Amino acid sequence: MTNTKLLTAMAGAAGALAARAALSRALLFKLRSDVVKLNAGDYGPLLRAFADDAVLVFNDGDHRWAGEHRGKPAIERFLQDFVAAGIRGELHDLHIAGPPWALTIMVCFDDGATGPAGQELYRNHVAMLVRTRWGKIVRQEDFYEDSERIAAFERRLTELGVTPVGRPEPVPA
Repeated sequence: MTNTKLLTAMAGAAGALAARAALSRALLFKLRSDVVKLNAGDYGPLLRAFADDAVLVFNDGDHRWAGEHRGKPAIERFLQDFVAAGIRGELHDLHIAGPPWALTIMVCFDDGATGPAGQELYRNHVAMLVRTRWGKIVRQEDFYEDSERIAAFERRLTELGVTPVGRPEPVPA
């Protein structure tokens, strides 16, 4: 390989790495912005990130968020319950793999909620595996450090009278 070809190849590789880093930073900025809005009660920007046929998978259990939420209407109910429960979160890390039109994203997220008197009702650490297609989330799976904390939080919400969206009665604890 001639020096010119080698330099061209190295420049191309450096450009690709820089573009990948820029994409990662842009995604982190956008998702953090969406989480700030979610924390303020506006789930719209996050909902718009999902494809119409997206699936959000949450751990099973006796709580309002359990199971698979298929399609934007189901994901919207999930996010409405998230906001209604007073959950606030913070995104810490983001890692990406794959081509831009079919990214796999790994996100670390801490979430929690406080009660009316300021007492901590819930706190957890989450790893999210997100798959995208042409910039839209098509599948998100959430993995929790301690899934029992979610069930305990559900019991506290029931005690406080916070009813799940779209259901007349709280989930049995």
